[in-house]
Amino acid sequence: MSQERNIKWLNDRRIIYYRKPITDIPTESTDLYDYYAEGTYQCYSLFRSKAKITTYKSLKWHLHVLYYLNYDGIDGDEISLEDDMRYVFKFIANKENGFVTFFIKQNILNKMIKEVFGTGDTPPRNRIRKVIFKPYTLLTLSEKLSIVGKLIGRGKKIVEDDIYECMLSLNNERKKITINKIAKSLGCSTRTIYRNMGNQLKLEKELLNSEL
Repeated sequence: MSQERNIKWLNDRRIIYYRKPITDIPTESTDLYDYYAEGTYQCYSLFRSKAKITTYKSLKWHLHVLYYLNYDGIDGDEISLEDDMRYVFKFIANKENGFVTFFIKQNILNKMIKEVFGTGDTPPRNRIRKVIFKPYTLLTLSEKLSIVGKLIGRGKKIVEDDIYECMLSLNNERKKITINKIAKSLGCSTRTIYRNMGNQLKLEKELLNSEL
């Protein structure tokens, strides 16, 4: 039986795991969403979907993001940032806490943590985002997909980033990602989706669906 993710533990300790873009300015901003016509790499949003961390590579990226977002220190703590984050990282990497699907040997985790600490305040690599919905909006999945489709449909060509936006919207609502659903949202043919969906995106689609 899959262990439920203990997100409350992070919240109780004021660990930052979500951040909106800080210098990129949205092309359009409403009460429901921010739209970046050229996209932004500055939105970091961990643990929003039910999908768990399934690989060492993904775990290291998550730890890097957490270190980056909390680099200025954790509110209310007087101990060092590295001591704080080492404690957080070990909690995340413990399968019993519901964030990962595998057990990791202590020496491998320690090596991973050391490498993350060596990154300093360097921003982790991130996927480009075009549509960022505001927290706590009460939009249904259908409404979100409709907004994404209309905004992205302003462009002349469907690209991988557009497809990824639809995948995220579906996954965040715990819905299975299918080519038909993506095509319907973007107002194009399934052939267009297949043609513009690279191997990495296909793999991510399978990973997201596997954790539903």
